[in-house]
Amino acid sequence: MKKKILVIDDEQSIRLLLENFLKKEYEVATKANGEEGLLWLETNVPHLIICDIQMPVLDGYAFIAKVRASGFQKHTPILMLSGEENSESRVKCFRLGAQDFLVKPFNFQELEELIKKNIFPIHFALEW
Repeated sequence: MKKKILVIDDEQSIRLLLENFLKKEYEVATKANGEEGLLWLETNVPHLIICDIQMPVLDGYAFIAKVRASGFQKHTPILMLSGEENSESRVKCFRLGAQDFLVKPFNFQELEELIKKNIFPIHFALEW
């Protein structure tokens, strides 16, 4: 059974790009903003969430805060995407409960390793 990943990004091109890249190995659901993501999470349990920061309706920061406060999805790994490379955004995401942070445009090999690190943490321990 494939692991499930939720991708949240307001840019349709990013959603399609991620879906096409990930669907070979994972079951992928895509949503256009944090509010849609929260609604999807009410009836689904992903193994990982990939979320943009700057989005309309409910941005990535508010999304992380709501997910972590919900209790049910409290421990689901969240990987944040951002078009901005700055330490303040990273720190804010980590303090809100994100596991990782990746800057757009991203390297697909780096994304793949971050996904493995969060979904299959033993993968790295076995190879060291």
